[in-house]
Formats: sequence, structure tokens, C-alpha cells
Amino acid sequence: MKLLLVDGHYYLYRSFFAIGELSNSRGEPTNAIYGFIRALRKMLVDIKPDLAVVVWDEGLPERRTTLQPEYKQHREEMPNELQAQQAPLRLLVSQFGITNVSAPNTEADDLIASYVTDALTKKIKCVIATNDKDIMQLVSDDVVIYSVAKADLTKADATIADKPQLAQQAKENYSYALLGVAEVKEKWGVSPPQLLDLLALTGDAADNIRGLTGVGKKTAATWLQRYGSLEELLSARDLPLKIKEKVESSCQQLRQNRLMIELDRDLPLPVPLENCEIVPDYPSLISTLQQLEFRSLATELEKEAQRLGIDTKSILPL
Repeated sequence: MKLLLVDGHYYLYRSFFAIGELSNSRGEPTNAIYGFIRALRKMLVDIKPDLAVVVWDEGLPERRTTLQPEYKQHREEMPNELQAQQAPLRLLVSQFGITNVSAPNTEADDLIASYVTDALTKKIKCVIATNDKDIMQLVSDDVVIYSVAKADLTKADATIADKPQLAQQAKENYSYALLGVAEVKEKWGVSPPQLLDLLALTGDAADNIRGLTGVGKKTAATWLQRYGSLEELLSARDLPLKIKEKVESSCQQLRQNRLMIELDRDLPLPVPLENCEIVPDYPSLISTLQQLEFRSLATELEKEAQRLGIDTKSILPL
């Protein structure tokens, strides 16, 4: 079996800024909703999952804000035009038969990691749709990242697609990439588990986590290739004096960074995995798409429902 886990806020923001202005005849903004649903539809075609979950942020965990009070404090508030689209989007996602999950004071990354942990114990392979580098620490032989980032598309890999012709089509179109262990190592210079140490050294400006001054991805990767881990680096005796002084003076900060970046993998699941099968409610889904004035999408879904023998005659056209 295969589980698709979608980083909800990443695709929400990506869609909002990618499409620009789009609204219905009532003046309600719909660009993020439209882009998200189109992306979700494509994931379902590309991946053909048996189970699917869209995971949303719902505040910050106390353990991180206690360690570093400045964590993510510099981020701007969600634009009103985007805020207004969240509720109708989540309704649409559920009508597509896909489970929405979140938990108070919990980031999506940690819930994703916890779903991965549960799935792997049940021999279920995982595909995570995100561009979050922290989540790449989860990558293994049974966990891959579904990426639509431009930097990854030239190395598109559809090896887990069910049909050879679909795999070939994906490779030709370069429309998505699947990042496994080899791809993560090529991208970052270290293995997925070592990403914790690399990001602890470099910090993460997006999350307001401060790393070592002047140490970038390549330098950190070189150190980890030689010493293996952050702890081994901190205890190394053969470091040049300037580097040794820099590392030793920041050892507490580096260890704290690692704790910040490490994902929680054993949180309670808001919805059990066995309840995350994909069961679309076509009549409600098509009705909502019509109300949002996504006419082409509504027509697509109506034809799909008819092919499956589902009655859509009761849906009144707008």
C-alpha cells in the first residue's frame, strides 16, 4: 500500500502566489483553492495512493518555543485574501475523500513524521508532498519526497508510479520529481539522517534558527562527510584552530539547533491511518466546485463520476 502525505500550508501558499488574482462573480478570492485542488488532483494521478492525508499547521509546539523563543517570530501574518480561502479549501479536500488533520500547538512536519512512523510499522510506503527541507530527514527506502520545485524537476523520477507508461510520461514532462535517499544525498551532500546535523550547523533563516556564522551547506556537508555527525565534529581533535574555536564556542547553540530541527515521530494521530482511505463524495464535491465557479473542474469530476456509475443528475447546475 501507499500513503500520500501533503504539507497543506506549503501548497496553500504556493498556489496563492503562483496563480495571482482569481475570484468568482461574488468577488471571493479563489486562486489558492484552485491551484491547490489542481495540484492535489495531479498528485493522485502521479502517485496513485491507497491512503491520503493533508496535514496542516496549528500553532507552534511549546518544546521549540521554550528552547528558542524567537522561533518563527519574524514570519508575517497570513494575507486576508488567503485566510478567507482556508475553510472552503478544507471542505473541498474532504469532499475529494482526503482526510484533513491538524492538532493544537503542533506543526505539520511533526504530524507527518508521526504518520510516517505508523505507516512504516504497517509496511505502507510513504510519499510526502512538500518542499520543506526538515522533512527530508525522514527519507528512506520506503519514504520519498514528491517535489515540484524547479531545482528538482530535471531529475524527475517516477520509479514508484504503477504503470510504465505513466513513469515514462512523467520523466518526459519533468512535472514532478521523487526524491529518495540517493537524491537527497546528491542534493545536500549528506544522507537523510545527517540532515539534522547539517541544518544544526547552517541554521535555518526561514525558521529564525541561527547557525554558525559563515558556514554554508557545502562546508557543513564536508565536515559531516569527514566526521560523520555533529557530536563527532564537536569532539574532533584534528580541526584547524579557528574552526575548533568557532565550533566549541557555539556547541550549546548547535546542540539546541539539532533538538529544534529534529521531528517528533510519535505524536497521537488525530485520525487513525486505517480511516484515511480515499472515498470522494462526488455529488457534494461537484456542487461545491460549481458554487466556487470552477466550471472546468466540475465538468471533469462529473465525467469521472459518470464513468464510475455514480448518479450526478440530482446536482442542479448554477
